Amino acid sequence: MMNLMDMILNAQNGDVVRQVAKNFQLDEGQAKSALGALIPALGRGISNNASSPQGLDGLIGALARGNHSQYIDNPAAATQQAAVEEGNGILGHIFGSKDVSRQVASSAAQQTGVDSGILKQMLPMLASMAMGAMAKNGFGSAAGAANQLSSAQDSGIAGMLTSFLDADKDGSAMDDILGMASRFLR
Repeated sequence: MMNLMDMILNAQNGDVVRQVAKNFQLDEGQAKSALGALIPALGRGISNNASSPQGLDGLIGALARGNHSQYIDNPAAATQQAAVEEGNGILGHIFGSKDVSRQVASSAAQQTGVDSGILKQMLPMLASMAMGAMAKNGFGSAAGAANQLSSAQDSGIAGMLTSFLDADKDGSAMDDILGMASRFLR
């Protein structure tokens, strides 16, 4: 199973990096660095949110109702106003408040040197793409969820999300999220 960072960065042969660079007037290196700082924070937020039954139900419901895979299939779609509004809603669910989103952007700005205002604008777009990555990975339909459940009866969907975020398959996504961030901040 591909992890969240790889799935977003490799969507459409790396078009996400080019789209982010173009949309926010960054060079591709800055865009990749920004993505490398923000995507792990989104992954942590999704994982934390999915750790409660209510959060998990909300996540599965949102994946089943939405057409999120379009943001991976066509990264330019994530820059449209409807996607940004949807992304802001997603951020509200996974982070709980705008203050957390601001803190994520501020921390990423310190790591990357990219202006926190740009990173705040980037977050909703990336939230939509993260949902798209999960939808493409089989969480976006009842049939996909059933397949995921049948392949991981012991761990359920929360375990599958951890697996999705756990690149080295050591049972902990946290080291992978931190490792992914460090690769892109060099």
